Amino acid sequence: MSATSVLARKWRPRNFAQLAGQEHVVQALGNALTQNRLHHAYLFTGTRGVGKTTIARIFAKSLNCESGITATPCGVCSACTEIDSGRFVDLMELDAASNTQVDNMRELLESALYAPTSGRFKVYIIDEVHMLSKSAFNAMLKTLEEPPAHVKFILATTDPQKIPVTVLSRCLQFNLKQLPPALILTHLQYVLGQENIPFENGALTLVARAAQGSMRDALSLLDQAIAYSSGKVDEALVRTMLGAIDQSYLFDLLQILRAGDGAGLLRIADDMALRSIAFEAALQDMATLLHRIALAQTIPQAIADDEPERARLLELAQQFTPEEIQLNYQIVIHGRNEIDLAPDEYAGFTMTLLRMLAFAPQGAGEAAAPRTAAAAPVRVTQATAAVAEAAPVPVPQAVAAPAPQRAEAGADLDWNTLLAQLNLQGMARELAKNSVLSGFSDGRLLLSLAPQHKHLQSNKIALDKLQAALSDYFAKPIKLVVEVGATADVATPALVEQHQKQTRQQQAEDAIRQDVFVREAQAMLGAQVMENSIKPVQQ
Repeated sequence: MSATSVLARKWRPRNFAQLAGQEHVVQALGNALTQNRLHHAYLFTGTRGVGKTTIARIFAKSLNCESGITATPCGVCSACTEIDSGRFVDLMELDAASNTQVDNMRELLESALYAPTSGRFKVYIIDEVHMLSKSAFNAMLKTLEEPPAHVKFILATTDPQKIPVTVLSRCLQFNLKQLPPALILTHLQYVLGQENIPFENGALTLVARAAQGSMRDALSLLDQAIAYSSGKVDEALVRTMLGAIDQSYLFDLLQILRAGDGAGLLRIADDMALRSIAFEAALQDMATLLHRIALAQTIPQAIADDEPERARLLELAQQFTPEEIQLNYQIVIHGRNEIDLAPDEYAGFTMTLLRMLAFAPQGAGEAAAPRTAAAAPVRVTQATAAVAEAAPVPVPQAVAAPAPQRAEAGADLDWNTLLAQLNLQGMARELAKNSVLSGFSDGRLLLSLAPQHKHLQSNKIALDKLQAALSDYFAKPIKLVVEVGATADVATPALVEQHQKQTRQQQAEDAIRQDVFVREAQAMLGAQVMENSIKPVQQ
């Protein structure tokens, strides 16, 4: 591909109006040029491809345009055209990465003493200035502080931390931001429209994300995509070119995870391996998807109406609790960090999926295996036997729970018993546990929520999940109404559970204190009981 047809060079901005983004820098430089309040040294910092050298060249044109010092150079005079073509004798560009020595800097500073040949100012653009040696920095300090009136220095760097503070203090510093994917996408659409090249928006979205804030990288990737797609920017081909994972795989993975299907997770992982999809990139995209689901749960309006995956995002946002999304996000992030430590990428990826499955709430999927109390052998001592054989835990009379049985619609309900059969998780369970049943008739169920938990009343996801669980239980639509009210006369399930835990803990502590072996150890060895180490036997 010839240099003239390279998009990154062909579509390099020629004035401030054509510059995509960096409005804060453009506004400051434009006002300085308009008011003729010019500094002698400028420092542009930022990652690669965000416009540091481009802004420096436009600024040089603004200083030397034959129409005068202006924020809108004409672009047609000899000074503007020569700067655009790189032939302007009074614009010197120095690559500090290949000219690091003090002799190069002294030569440059000596030439600065002479008046401009054809322009109004001599402009020195020093790129990657942090690569200069310490001696070279020291050599330029005096000139940088008090340069001749006809000299302007423009320094550019991707690593300002390596520049001595003595140099930083002599410059006006502008930090160029990474460009957001939406802005890059808009610019790529404009470029392809001008080039009359057909494209798919999904393909440009992938390119904009892969550019990671760099417009130059985005245009270079676009060049590659045009060549790879034979003149048409096709989403499927661009996805293959970038090695990006098909988003449908990610949605399928989460759906199968929700169903608790471990074999299904491995089946998709095997399919990804056959397609040579990078598993580390898959974990990165999975983390991005979980972040978008969390946004859909908390701030639904953050998902644009024209988002092509909006429906599936909102569907997953309803199926998972916020706690599950946060937990899975942490698992994916850790899995990505640890994938280099795994035997291979496939093992690291599948282990991350299995970890998400292992930490899924019990009953989250149809295939979730019930946990049994006999999962591990338990050593029975005299003390634990005493706790196990202790009298049943008393329950407040107002909420005494009868034997679990499905209640008929319209019959008297015990909220504790009903709650135990709904199999709720997350915030929906918290809402139900901290409420008491106030009334139930004609398909309308009224709950009174404890005032200290009134924030749960505004959690729409929790309300919808609880209402759906009630409708499934009674096999008919149930209208759920939650009101904040006094619950002192009837204990909520949460208070009952807390009372039971306290009672079991007290029984365990009493049993330990009365144990013969413990008393003998205290008497003979001077042993002490660590109260916080006593735990009741799980029943």
